[in-house]
Amino acid sequence: MFSFLKSRAKIDLSFIGVDMHSHLLPGLDDGLADIETTIEFVRELQEMGYKKLICTPHIISDIYPNSPATILPKLDLVREALLVNNIDVKIEAAAEYMVDPAMEKLVRSNGELLTFGGNYILIEMSYAAVSPNLEDVIFALRLKGLQPVIAHPERYSFYHFQFSNYERLIDLGCLLQINLLSLLGYYGKPIKAIAEKLLAKKMISLVGTDMHHLNHLNALKELASRKEFYKLMETAVLKNQDLLT
Repeated sequence: MFSFLKSRAKIDLSFIGVDMHSHLLPGLDDGLADIETTIEFVRELQEMGYKKLICTPHIISDIYPNSPATILPKLDLVREALLVNNIDVKIEAAAEYMVDPAMEKLVRSNGELLTFGGNYILIEMSYAAVSPNLEDVIFALRLKGLQPVIAHPERYSFYHFQFSNYERLIDLGCLLQINLLSLLGYYGKPIKAIAEKLLAKKMISLVGTDMHHLNHLNALKELASRKEFYKLMETAVLKNQDLLT
């Protein structure tokens, strides 16, 4: 029992400071469903050390056809609820864009895009295959002066056996963001191994919770109570703190 206790660490994610990938805004996607749960989760994340939360609802044209018109009113709703509940956490909203033909059309037609940190834009792919227009979309975003951030690249198993694909993304001008739960092994051992390798090679610029539900919250607490997690993160070079302002 005593050896188990010695392996535990005080939960303190203040060194990260900002969660830049979450699905906390209620009723928009496969994330949290209602404002009460959102407030509860925000309170929990604040207690873990987060000072700012950037919510990134999915924008997937045929499943979650969100837009600034659906996302920003929910942000206002959450901000009002936090004020009423005296929870002093900064909260902002961007989006997690699926790279598909609809997203490319939006970019090329100068549609309104939700960004964070000034010019960062979070993009993702299907877990089944590379988006065929990925490089075209990255190039179009860069032309607009936007900084593409690849969401959870460690979860794209089609990249696992050709590590140069990750180097290619960086060469194209992307930042890479891993999910913290990948480091717990939440999504499986191969994903954990790739996440650790990307960190070790200093290829990761941002980390996020990708928070969707209670299982994620409990898993994050478990990860953040492990001393080996803090040891692993000691050499990481992250930009999360830069997003505080």
